[in-house]
Amino acid sequence: MAEHDFRYNLLNPEHTLTECRALAPGRYQVTGNGGSMHSGDSLLVTLKGSRELSMRLEVEKVRHLINPPGQWVAVAKGPVFGELAIFKWQVKCDDCGAQLDFEFAVDAALGKKAQAPAAAARINELGWRSQNGRQQCPQCRKDAP
Repeated sequence: MAEHDFRYNLLNPEHTLTECRALAPGRYQVTGNGGSMHSGDSLLVTLKGSRELSMRLEVEKVRHLINPPGQWVAVAKGPVFGELAIFKWQVKCDDCGAQLDFEFAVDAALGKKAQAPAAAARINELGWRSQNGRQQCPQCRKDAP
């Protein structure tokens, strides 16, 4: 099982995705070029509308196309959501004032009430701490007793 990184920020024309579309919640059809794709491999793909968010897909089956050479179509399983909404927020460290601009994703069906918990989870992934309405950057967390 290999991992293939097809995120936009790599900008590698020999190793690109042409399409990634949902067939049903949790099932995706992915068309790409390059890489030696096999069943059981995992794909990292950028979320549509995002600069930095990605999701991991597990390839269930793959079909290699004859023309154009190197192109393949795969069916993969991944995160289950109805409609994904991407938000851009920013937080400031309450200790040193450092600012973090970040993106996070939420299932739009969950509504506005799901945004704050998703944002808190995302800044925790980025090494920040959000606790009792206060934010702390990684440097201040490291310096804290």
